[in-house]
Amino acid sequence: VGYSTVAINHVIDFKEKKQEIVKPISPSELFPSLPIVQGKSKPIKIVTRLTLVVSDPSHCNILRSTSTNIRLYDIIAVFPKTEKLFHVACTNLDVDLICINVTEKLPFYFRRPPVNMVKAIDRSIYFELLYTPAIKDSTMRRYTISNALSLMQICKGKNIIISSAAERPLELRGPYDVKGDRGLLFGLSESDAKAAVSTNCRAVLLHGETRKTAFGVVYTKKKPRAAEEEGVLPVCKKAKTEV
Repeated sequence: VGYSTVAINHVIDFKEKKQEIVKPISPSELFPSLPIVQGKSKPIKIVTRLTLVVSDPSHCNILRSTSTNIRLYDIIAVFPKTEKLFHVACTNLDVDLICINVTEKLPFYFRRPPVNMVKAIDRSIYFELLYTPAIKDSTMRRYTISNALSLMQICKGKNIIISSAAERPLELRGPYDVKGDRGLLFGLSESDAKAAVSTNCRAVLLHGETRKTAFGVVYTKKKPRAAEEEGVLPVCKKAKTEV
């Protein structure tokens, strides 16, 4: 549908039963051969993701452990169920993503001033919104839009990614549909909606690389000169032209 990278998500909900962190499934075990990205000659990239649903502070201890299996995942996400755990995730936990509940009414409000969310943004942690629940049910659609708008009022569209969490192919939407229809419904501007399905997702992967290696990742981008942008020649060239 137009994506070049897909994440396989492994969810652990400590509320159901005591679970252990297992090794991520290798993409070669699921796909004998990877499909080719539309418009490109390279195969699609598959990364692994671990999502921890935490409802008690003790559930966060597993992130502070030295488990080697956790380091095998490319992305670590946390789904806090209470306001206190949301604050802990923003300020202390070493994660890449914080999931926002969109299937029901939020059990807490995003408070002002948003000190904890500013801290998360400063730490290059991103907030995730799902669009699939809005497709499944009208009630969840209402909660999805309401919770997304509440989030946008605080973070102003910064550090947002939009993903599917799709379990069936029919629940998937292309990136142009997501950044257009869903992005605007969630209160994102056109540029922020585009970033939510492109550059922000890349930033999450780079943050995961930094977390796994304990080193920094530098991403450079060539910036055009101001004189060339405005169509103005430098002084030295202008003098030669006039002579």
